[in-house]
This record gives sequence, C-alpha cells and structure tokens, in this order.
Amino acid sequence: MATLIQSYEQQYSVLTADITAKIGRLKSNNEENRDQLAREIQANFEEANDLLEQLELESRSAGAGSRVAAYRAELQRVREEYRSVTSNSATFNIDNEEVYDDWSGANEQHRKLLDNTERIERTGKTLTEGYRLVLETEQIGAAVLQDLSGQRETIQRSRGRLRETDEQLNRSSRLLNSMVMRAMQDRFVLVMVFLVIGALGCLALYFTIT
Repeated sequence: MATLIQSYEQQYSVLTADITAKIGRLKSNNEENRDQLAREIQANFEEANDLLEQLELESRSAGAGSRVAAYRAELQRVREEYRSVTSNSATFNIDNEEVYDDWSGANEQHRKLLDNTERIERTGKTLTEGYRLVLETEQIGAAVLQDLSGQRETIQRSRGRLRETDEQLNRSSRLLNSMVMRAMQDRFVLVMVFLVIGALGCLALYFTIT
C-alpha cells in the first residue's frame, strides 16, 4: 500500500513538472500551435486531478496521513498561473472561463464524493459497532442460558435427593411402627403368660389346701 502511494506521488510530481514546463512554453511568444499545447495542459490537469483522487483514496484505505491537501493547493496555484497566462493572451481559441468552471465543478463533485465516502465510512463503523454489540449480547445470553441450565440440573438433583430422603424416612417410620407393634405384642404375650402362671399357681394352692 505504501509503495503504491509513493508511486502516485512520484507520478504527480512528474506530471506537475511537465505542466509547469508547458506553461513556461506558453509564455514564450515564439511557441507555435499554442492551442494544441493549451489542450495538452488541460488534459494534464485532469490527469493530475484523477491521480490525486486515487492518492487520497489509497491514503484513506491505509489509515495513514496524506499530503494530498498540499498537493491540491499546489495544483490550484499552477491552474491559476495557467489561467493568468491564457487570459492575458488573445491568440487562444479556448474558452478559459468554461475550462475554469469545469475545474471548479470537478472539485465540487470531488468534495461531495469525499463527504459521501466519509458518511459511508461512519455508517460502516456504526454497523460494525452494532454487530459487535449484537455478538456480545448473544454471548452474554448464551452464558446466562448455560448458567440457568446448570441451576436447573442442580435443582433437579436436589429434588431427587429430597425424594430419596423422604422415601428413607417413610421406610424408617414403617420400620419403627413395626418394631413398636412387635414390642406391644411381646408385652401382651408376656402379661398373658404371667396371668396364666398366676392362675395355675392359685389353682395349685387351692387344691393343696383342700
């Protein structure tokens, strides 16, 4: 990218030097075919303007500083010099005011193009930032869902342990009730045995006395 920018700058330097040399030739009264030379200079101006547009676009893409503003100021100065030379001469068949208006219109169109490019870049940055926020929100949502899923599994495991504990308590309660019933049955049997033994003892004592 830097090599391409340097190439554009070198081409611009060569082109402006050529334009300046041709303007110097226009100032000479000995120059023949001045109209053709003037048309060549106009074509060179258009080429230089296109070259500066390419240079500015490449500089923007590279994110680096650019000397395009200084180049444009220099090119405008050369244009003013050319306009002064052609305005002071009556031998040209070219409408210089029309040419100058064309340059002004081209500059205005270029300015609007740059403004539109800047707006597009700002819109692109806004969309990129919005997309980044959407991705972050999606990641946060996924993390929250994962946490909720983990909490749900924990709650389900806790419920399972509670059910197991409840079942164990029920079994323990039934076992305890069974043990109590057996103890009461054993006590009843023991009481009945004592009563039978007592009754037999009383009968034996009665028959012994009689």
